[in-house]
Amino acid sequence: MMAKKPPKPAPRRIFQERLKITALPLYFEGFLLVKRLEYQDFKHYWTELRGTTLFFYTDKKSTIYIDKLDIIDLTCLTDQNSTEKNCAKFTLVLPKEEVQLKTENTESGEEWRGFILTVTELSVPQHVSLLPGQVIRLHEVLEREKKRRTETERLPSTSVEKENETIEDYVDVLNPMPACFYTVSRKEATEMLEKKPSLGNMILRPGSDSRNYSITIRQETDIPRIKHYKVMSIGKNYTIELEKPAKNPRQKKEERS
Repeated sequence: MMAKKPPKPAPRRIFQERLKITALPLYFEGFLLVKRLEYQDFKHYWTELRGTTLFFYTDKKSTIYIDKLDIIDLTCLTDQNSTEKNCAKFTLVLPKEEVQLKTENTESGEEWRGFILTVTELSVPQHVSLLPGQVIRLHEVLEREKKRRTETERLPSTSVEKENETIEDYVDVLNPMPACFYTVSRKEATEMLEKKPSLGNMILRPGSDSRNYSITIRQETDIPRIKHYKVMSIGKNYTIELEKPAKNPRQKKEERS
């Protein structure tokens, strides 16, 4: 009888799943406190810098990100004075929004600054306080990012292909799943349905808690509306949480009797 193969270490499996979903190389990771325009306060995320995108996870073990931020068009990174001890606070100024980031200590703050500026400016910054080994890592990431961009630019593309970009461009990497499943955020799902209504009106996507799912639907009434519903896992089944569940006439009659 053949011996069973030992299971793969959990961290390796998580890394592989995230790589499949993002399709981008991992440059740096760690905990970050993030405050975006739609947030009233800072949110605590396990964050990965892949390529020129920040991916936010609820914790270190989640394989599906709940939000992401493309920083390739970063205008500048500005430091902010913080009244809290042993933490760094800075702002990413982007064309459409400003995102505040806060780290758990000053050392990780310097690392995040270094890696973010390296991949966005394509040069290792001179004004960050890092150890020699950390600077070497920045140079390695710089070469990887330059190579990645060069390879991306070499991919065959035509103007016709660009004009025909559709929802199908979002690759389903979590098979087996229905064709309407995409690993996108609530905001991305809304944009997909608004820009290409002729291709469909429903998207199944990961839920914000990384355990369940959500459905985004485009309703065609007098004015097109986008609605979002939670899909909850109960045992081996799933149930959709509606804002106001419908009741059939017989059920209403039984309730009155």
